[in-house]
Parts: sequence; structure tokens; C-alpha cells
Amino acid sequence: MFFDMGTANKKQEIKDNYDIVIIGGGPAGISAGIYAVQGGLKPLIIEKTVEGGQMNFTELVENYPGFKSIEGSEIAEKFGDHAKHYGVDFHFSTVTKIVNNEENKIVKTDDGKVINTKVIIIATGANPKPLGAEGEKDFFGKGISYCASCDGHFFKDQKVAVIGGGNTALEESLYLAKIAKEVVIIHRRDKLRADKLYQDRAMALDNVTFKFDSEVVAFKGDKKLKTLSIKDKKENKVYDEDFDGAFAFIGHVPATGFLGDMLKTDSRGYIETDQNMETNLKGIYAVGDVRNTILRQVVTAVADGAIAASHAVREYF
Repeated sequence: MFFDMGTANKKQEIKDNYDIVIIGGGPAGISAGIYAVQGGLKPLIIEKTVEGGQMNFTELVENYPGFKSIEGSEIAEKFGDHAKHYGVDFHFSTVTKIVNNEENKIVKTDDGKVINTKVIIIATGANPKPLGAEGEKDFFGKGISYCASCDGHFFKDQKVAVIGGGNTALEESLYLAKIAKEVVIIHRRDKLRADKLYQDRAMALDNVTFKFDSEVVAFKGDKKLKTLSIKDKKENKVYDEDFDGAFAFIGHVPATGFLGDMLKTDSRGYIETDQNMETNLKGIYAVGDVRNTILRQVVTAVADGAIAASHAVREYF
């Protein structure tokens, strides 16, 4: 990804012990932090980038009650300010390991912190899923991106491909259409999966076109991406077409690598929880996009965080 958060967040001094450690500072994690404070506890949120998580990389949020339309970075800042106002501590680092003991749990980070806690809430979300096409790794950051709001400005007045047919692909296409000369949406099925609202908006734009029943099988170029090899599934043929950039939005993979196999997951790797957001291990919860759920939105993530923290307050303190 071309985007660089820079030094937006300075690490603060944190304690060695917290009532609850929340791994991930997106909407689910921040909600959990606020509800933990309201329950009389002292929580710590460990976030690897910036308060609000991936909301910062979303152009607009238009389905969160109370905000008809708000920039992702703006609502992310509001979430972070709300948590800090209530005294939630933040530490900007990456969790490398958690150790589960009956009475005490340990969280280790890549900057050497070892934090003891009674409850852990995992809110690490999910990362963009790669296509797995030839050349994808070679041209990542050299024409291939998974975040239009991060990297779209590099492609002003150029031709870009958007790969995918769901809500995220269409939302990001609408954003790119304001910047790029031409946006071509490539989808492997014969129709889009995105909500009709987004489909109608995209189809109404003169600089947005569609390639249905099509798959990108390879990315080509020299030092930068120049060409996509596209398979026409109906004609069963592969052809090359020049593009200045490509953005892939075909789904996500849960960010659970640091957990190993300690928690029960579904076949896709999402963490299984009960109705209280508790995992198969007592005192360890999972909330938001990282867990097995039918909907991954800001509003559901916030609800997950509230439920987990409220249950933890009643159950373990």
C-alpha cells in the first residue's frame, strides 16, 4: 500500500496491568473500551495504526445512524476522542502473542511490552484478501492497491481497474471515479453483488464501465504495473489490456495470525463466539469483523464491542 500513516500517533506510557486489554482500535474495540470504563474498569486498547482502524481508509460512511454521510477519517477521529475523553488508554503497537492462564492473561507486543490482564477482547478485524493472480505480489505498491482512499490520488487522470463486485468494490469505484480518467470494474460473475444504491450510482457515471464474467489472471509490467491479463469466461479466452493501476476488493481474511490455533474458528478462519461474544476460552472475547458474523459493518462492530465489555464486567469483576 502506498499510504503511510506517518507519526500521527505517539506511544504513551502504559502500565503493566489492566483490567481489560482490547486488541484492535476500530469501532468494535473503541466501543468495548467505552463500555468497560462505564463498568468501572480500566481498559487498554492496542492498535497498530491509528484510532478508528480501517474506518480511516473509507471515504464515506453513510449507514451509521445519526450521520447521513460522514468521512471515514472524521468518524474515526470522533470515536477515538470519545474513548480518550473517558480515560481509555491507547498503545500503538502490534500484538505478537497472547498467553492464556486461568486467573491471569498476558499480552505481548512487538515493541517489548508485556501486559497482564484478566480479560482480552480481540477486535483485530480483517485484512483485504489477495487475488492470488500471477504478478500480484511483484506489483503490490507499484500499481496494485487494496485501498482507494489511501492510494487513489496517485492515479489522477489515469485508467484504473477495480476488481470485485460487492459493496466495497463499488464504493471504492465511486471514489476513484472522482480522480481517475477511467474506471473499469472487473467482476467474475454476470451481475454485481453490491447494493442497488451503489450499482445505480456507478452505472450513472460516464467514466465507469464494467467487464462481467471476467477474471484477472496476471499482472504485468516492468518497474510498475502496465498490463492486466483478463480471462473472458464466456468466450474462454485471455487477452491483455493496459491499465495504470488496479485496486482489488474481493473480500477479507481475518487478522488472527498472532493467535495460532488457540481459539475455535470457522472454515474461513473467523473466530467463533457465543451470544456474549465470548470465545471457547473463558475471559477471551472476539468482536467486529474478526468473528464469525453475517454482517460486517460499523454498526454491528460497535454493538459487538458493547456486548463483550458489558458481559466481561458482570462475569469477571
